[in-house]
Amino acid sequence: MIDRARLEAIVREAGRIALAAWPGDGHVLAHWEKDPGSPVSAADLAVDAYLKRELRALLPAAGWLSEETLDSDARCAQDLVWLVDPIDGTRDFIGGRDGWAVSVALVNRHRPLFGYLYAPARRRDEGGEFWKGELGRGATRNGIPLMASARPALAGARVPARKLAPEDADLLRIEQPNSIALRMAMVAADEADLLATLRWGFEWDIAAAGLIAREAGAAVTDAFGKPLNYNKHDPRAFGVLCCSSAMHGEAVARLADRAARYSA
Repeated sequence: MIDRARLEAIVREAGRIALAAWPGDGHVLAHWEKDPGSPVSAADLAVDAYLKRELRALLPAAGWLSEETLDSDARCAQDLVWLVDPIDGTRDFIGGRDGWAVSVALVNRHRPLFGYLYAPARRRDEGGEFWKGELGRGATRNGIPLMASARPALAGARVPARKLAPEDADLLRIEQPNSIALRMAMVAADEADLLATLRWGFEWDIAAAGLIAREAGAAVTDAFGKPLNYNKHDPRAFGVLCCSSAMHGEAVARLADRAARYSA
């Protein structure tokens, strides 16, 4: 159905374009706020334009949904849709930190078929971190198969976060990249046990990483524990919960009151 080698090459080139503008390597970057608290940079737009051109050429039948492209309801009539965040973790990108990634997913009838993440500023000696997930065929990072966290209970769970709520004092806070996709990938790689958000978020943030985490064996749902669907008319979901499958029920129960309160 799709040329996998070409798809990987496109995502790698998108990462190269971003890295060539990354302030962490000393580059001067134009950036601004498209909305209050929502930064964007010239690199976001350049990567978005490149991916839109190349991915549409790779699969002309697929629609398009991206953080940096004006949305169109026309995509909802298409079974196949690209979901793209050209630079997930823009704050880290602008700040010269390495917690960002190019995120590309191909969705078929509301379910991801392929999910690719590329974080070229990380593991520079290996050419970056390249994550791949394919429905029914597992997930890898730099070619090594992933097996997600299997932690059985919440107490002591590793959570990538800047701070924890008082009711979560039994959790272990670890370093948090700005990219939510990379935080989910940490669960896929058994470098974290739990990632949970309690706010409205967009499909392009989580589609690729969600597939990678699920193919590695993690549970991935919204904050209420319900399945995530993609290519909806309103491309949002309330929260994402990515964790060890064994602790998913306990995590949903702990978050239930907060999820109901914050989503109202």
